[in-house]
Amino acid sequence: MAETKLSAEKRTEFGKGAARRIRRDDKIPAVVYGHGEAPLHVTLPGHATMMALKHANALLSIDVEGENHLTLPKDVQRDPIKGFIEHVDLIVVSRGEKVSVDVPLALTGEAAAGTIVNQELTTLSVEAEATHLPETLEVSVEGLEAGSRVAAGDVTLPEGTSLAGDPEQLVVVVQAAATAEQAEAELESLESEAGIVREEPQSDDQGGEA
Repeated sequence: MAETKLSAEKRTEFGKGAARRIRRDDKIPAVVYGHGEAPLHVTLPGHATMMALKHANALLSIDVEGENHLTLPKDVQRDPIKGFIEHVDLIVVSRGEKVSVDVPLALTGEAAAGTIVNQELTTLSVEAEATHLPETLEVSVEGLEAGSRVAAGDVTLPEGTSLAGDPEQLVVVVQAAATAEQAEAELESLESEAGIVREEPQSDDQGGEA
């Protein structure tokens, strides 16, 4: 993954009020730490940082007054309602250093007709060189029949990337799709458990006089 260069400023004001003022100026409060160095509090350019962090495990080259820090996002805090970035924790990495990250999984292909694909994992923990982290990992379900399973150890990884988690952990399970009768029976069972009683449709024939 190509690195994104960002120019940052040292931060001297702290607290919620200072953070709000920083965000009003279209900047983002952040902290850079790691490799035994003291935490460095900075402000990042808002739009450029937001665009960079749209990519998982974005490699950020942070320039602070002429001093460069190669970093990865460790934690990105967002407003729960509006979604804007409130704060970013960045961890320092070195070229050639191996790091463990969670990489998003993307399913490709179509399973066999009459099946349902259940994705058990959305990310996979892997270890790779800090400047060569995969952005996504593809998992093919093309032609898989009911009963098929894909485990973490079955996922094809790029050269230089190794699995960091349990290889037996399930990623995908393919099941037979329920028939209309099975779906109706399951619905009736759920309604019964919930105490819902279906009303039988009334006949239009009310037995009128001849």
